Amino acid sequence: MTQISIIQGDITKQKVDAIVNAANTSLRGGGGVDGAIHRAAGPRLDNACQRLGGCATGEAKTTPGFDLPAKYIIHTPGPIWQGGQNNEAQLLSNCYQNSVLEAQKHGCHSLAFPSISTGIYGYPLQLAAKVALSAIKSTQTQLQVYFVCFDTITYQKYQQTLKEM
Repeated sequence: MTQISIIQGDITKQKVDAIVNAANTSLRGGGGVDGAIHRAAGPRLDNACQRLGGCATGEAKTTPGFDLPAKYIIHTPGPIWQGGQNNEAQLLSNCYQNSVLEAQKHGCHSLAFPSISTGIYGYPLQLAAKVALSAIKSTQTQLQVYFVCFDTITYQKYQQTLKEM
């Protein structure tokens, strides 16, 4: 059974087998969590991402963790919120499920997620937390999954959503 923990902190500092990057489709580094991961992992990450040739929304691809404590970085582009009528929930769920599949493929036992798509992509936090937690709960895995929330509001929303489930 999947074990879920919600913590507040910096995903780039997590000592887990893999962290998930809320990437853009080019995988070339951007703002928010993506930029922080690229900065913390060092310049070799950009070269590795360039070789992957991008990634479709909801899919996931893996690189080494380079200068991070995590062995791997799983990159998954989340959907841009467009009001909820453009398959955003399914695409977001796919991000989480495909990231778990990538972690399993690489023999990971622990995996840390940020709150995908809730920053500049504008996905409403409460809806995103429900999709994220539901997606992870529906996976049949032995992974220890951490949701690493950067700020207090996100942390509280994920805690509240988990309790309500």
